[in-house]
Amino acid sequence: DESKSEGAFQFNMNEQELRRLMEAMSGKQKESTCDSNLRSLGYANLEQPASMSIYLVDFAGKEQFMDFLDDYNAKMEASGKEEQVINYTDITGIMMSSVRTIIDSVSYVLIAFVAVSLVVSSIMIGIITYISVLERTKEIGILRAMGASQRDIARVFNAETLIIGLCAGIIGIVFTVIICIPASAIVQYATGIPTIAAVLPWQGALILIAVSTILTVFAGLIPAKSASRKDPVIALRTE
Repeated sequence: DESKSEGAFQFNMNEQELRRLMEAMSGKQKESTCDSNLRSLGYANLEQPASMSIYLVDFAGKEQFMDFLDDYNAKMEASGKEEQVINYTDITGIMMSSVRTIIDSVSYVLIAFVAVSLVVSSIMIGIITYISVLERTKEIGILRAMGASQRDIARVFNAETLIIGLCAGIIGIVFTVIICIPASAIVQYATGIPTIAAVLPWQGALILIAVSTILTVFAGLIPAKSASRKDPVIALRTE
């Protein structure tokens, strides 16, 4: 029924009130000009720039450009030209800083676990070396009876722990290199990025082998010292 539809809506605003409502809804509280319309459309005078957006090809170029800006700003501040200092916002740097913070936190947790495992393994190596000393007491007595000094006995056990630590480090590195192959394949399949790969640097491998050897030698110092101090007469009587 058209008559009922017309009666359902009433318009009680005059022309002036309607104009005010339209201005409020459109956000135009002042008179529009050619310059204001051009600025709204994104027009800018290249001789009087207000801001610039710079997109660099890689992170190395970004770091070089940031260093250039920092040097320039330092020179302007030193010469008293504060108005020529360039204020910039490094959006990529802010994002990478957040990612770096997360990665560092995860790395610290992993380092803590690794430190605990190293302490436990060092204790176990010391216990195993001490058990080896107890089982080879008669052998120690025979070596002392043949003229071996206390230092020679200590060197025997220190050499054994050195070899154990070296072999353990090499075996661990070999397993790590082998595991990196399927780990890289899984990451590449999950991310779709063929350039991502888990790689163990040779410098890191050498450091890990050295750490394993040093910890093993330190763990075996006390048992080796204990073996060198055994009385050869009592050691020969041991069965």
